[in-house]
Amino acid sequence: MRAKTPSESRTIMTDLVLPSETNPLNNLFGGELLARMDRAASIAARRHSRRITVTASVNHVAFNRAVPLGSVVTVEASVSRAFTSSMEIFLDVWIEDRFTGERTKANEAIYTFVAVDDTGKPTEVPPLEPETELEKERYAAALRRKQLSLVLAGKMKPADATELKALFMS
Repeated sequence: MRAKTPSESRTIMTDLVLPSETNPLNNLFGGELLARMDRAASIAARRHSRRITVTASVNHVAFNRAVPLGSVVTVEASVSRAFTSSMEIFLDVWIEDRFTGERTKANEAIYTFVAVDDTGKPTEVPPLEPETELEKERYAAALRRKQLSLVLAGKMKPADATELKALFMS
């Protein structure tokens, strides 16, 4: 199976924040942003695997900045690491000031998707070859996050979490 690069899965979705999508403070509902991120991550996972993909987990979400009514919101998603049938998707959320046009990073998230066949059974995905320094950093960190998740779920013994041990024992 041919390895793919993160740029091959890159998905960019841009939309406007409308009044029906905001809370009483006139900021985008967190759930609305989560849905937008899930759609972008799903497209990125599908582009990488060329399979049906399902959300396995939302591993991390940071709501660092409110997204005001009328803002232009851009969600950028790409595969940061591929495992056997799962893919970690890293998302960056940008807001564009409606008056100046200046873009500011507002939020970020990490989702995990699994590729499945027509019966819903997990299926193999292509490996990932990061190219840029940021892609390489995200790729390396993805394995640490996966091992931590497996240890916390009781599916991996802490002694077997080689990446985590290397992080804390060096």
